[in-house]
Amino acid sequence: MDDTIAAVATAYGEGGIGIIRISGEKSLDILEEIFEFHGIEEIVNRRMTYGKIVDRDNGQTIDEVLAVYMKGPATYTAEDVVEINCHGSTVSLRKTLSLVLRKGARLAEPGEFTKRAFLNGRIDLSQAEAVIDVVKAKTDKSFDVALSQLEGGLSSYIRDIRQNLLDLLVDITVNIDYPDEDIEEITYDKLEINIKQIGDMIEKLLSTASSGRMIREGIRVAIAGKPNVGKSSLMNGLLRETRAIVTEIPGTTRDTIEEALSIRNIPVYLIDTAGIRETSDKVEKLGIEKSKEAFNNADFIIFIMDGSEEISSEDEEIIEYLKERKCLVLINKKDLEQKIDSVQIRNMLPNSQIIKTSLINGDGIEEIENAVEELVYGGEITQSESMMVNNVRHINLLTDSFNSLEDALQMAVNREALDFIEIDVKNAYELTGEIIGESVNDDIINEVFARFCLGK
Repeated sequence: MDDTIAAVATAYGEGGIGIIRISGEKSLDILEEIFEFHGIEEIVNRRMTYGKIVDRDNGQTIDEVLAVYMKGPATYTAEDVVEINCHGSTVSLRKTLSLVLRKGARLAEPGEFTKRAFLNGRIDLSQAEAVIDVVKAKTDKSFDVALSQLEGGLSSYIRDIRQNLLDLLVDITVNIDYPDEDIEEITYDKLEINIKQIGDMIEKLLSTASSGRMIREGIRVAIAGKPNVGKSSLMNGLLRETRAIVTEIPGTTRDTIEEALSIRNIPVYLIDTAGIRETSDKVEKLGIEKSKEAFNNADFIIFIMDGSEEISSEDEEIIEYLKERKCLVLINKKDLEQKIDSVQIRNMLPNSQIIKTSLINGDGIEEIENAVEELVYGGEITQSESMMVNNVRHINLLTDSFNSLEDALQMAVNREALDFIEIDVKNAYELTGEIIGESVNDDIINEVFARFCLGK
């Protein structure tokens, strides 16, 4: 923490601007050593200044830049910070950073700027983790959720839970240690009510976990079906472009085709698979094996059937794969005479939702998008809600906290000793503290910040 650190804060590659970030007590001294002023005599706090980066050891001008010095603690790291806006050339950034390191800074570790913000008390651990999510957000919704967490939405909710747990712990401890004093006696009925209320708060947050994870990480959707039923037409319809070849020749798709898109603000990884059928073509056989692997790894499967044909042995083989899976069945080519009965399909795939489509005409695309949205939000969470938990570490800690409170509640119902109930309530308090970093060890902190990119 005594070192002054520096790194390139922007993505590598050509661009209009590249930024070198410096943080620590030597930040201003380093800038003054390498910066040649234009029109002013000194750097003013929080004022962007035009000048040149000059290596005074050899008189070489490295780049024309804009530089700003920001005095701590009102900065990102709560330390003195300098940001040098160079031209977005890898050569300029490399030379400028090299000069900064020669003048007394050291290269920052991945995530070290944000780690200092946490260690200096400017943000808590959950807010620090949200920085990664803001940077990696792929849709407006995932960005909104990450930004809400960065602004302290989740932290505030967790602190409310912890305050309630602390109040309950105090009541229990006082009644254990000072049973003869003139204090309000805590009854088991009151214990049950208080524990249940706190558990409900945690359970409400956990109910958003599935949706939160999908919004953060996206969902993998595999398109299944025998050859020439409209799989490629579906992919093209959802992408709003011609990405997959569409012909009347069975077996056109020999390999899996994967595309990323956003459906109703949900990141979706769409996988168009080779049609599953008996074939002697070695290349097509390999594609079919990859299709089966894609089914196993998918979060959700869209199974397309040709409504103008009877159920075939190829359809039945796919149905065997999907019997226990949640899937969306599209009975395609509804503009032709129908030979497939929806009731029969529902009996064969009880976990499925069925939509009739004409994908060659784009008919049914909106209903499919509605079904994907329903899968993620489950009809319980609206897109206007930003308060949800989407981090696996947070989900695991909340789950363990909830289980501890369930154990405490059961002991209160059974009228067991307060000492045992206190242990579980205290455990829940410690676990929720790990989310925001108030009760967490160094190994976890280091693991969290190791996931950051350099310069952040």
